[in-house]
Amino acid sequence: QVQLVESGGGLVRAGGSLTLSCTTSGSAFGISAVDWYRQAPGKQRELAARMTSGGTTVYADSVKGRFTISRDNTGNTMYLQMNSLQPGDTGVYYCNADVIIAVANVRNVWGQGTQVTVSS
Repeated sequence: QVQLVESGGGLVRAGGSLTLSCTTSGSAFGISAVDWYRQAPGKQRELAARMTSGGTTVYADSVKGRFTISRDNTGNTMYLQMNSLQPGDTGVYYCNADVIIAVANVRNVWGQGTQVTVSS
């Protein structure tokens, strides 16, 4: 079965940086698109950043200019580079990716989530 493994979360001070990764496992040939969601304590889940299958990136106003999506050369890993982190960025971050498993066969898969905590 195709799975998506997240890593890179942790505790950082305000102004610091973290890079999250989202990597395929199992019978996968690459990632064609990815959404990065986050859920802050006591709030509903929100879309923080998106990369479409055409390579276009879209960012929420709250993270624009600070967060950047990229992919590795193999196409198996997507990254979320987070700079100038603020306490308001604290939450659980989830990747949701379209994973290529065969010709004309793409499956939507969720990562397990990773905790990001930013201290003041």
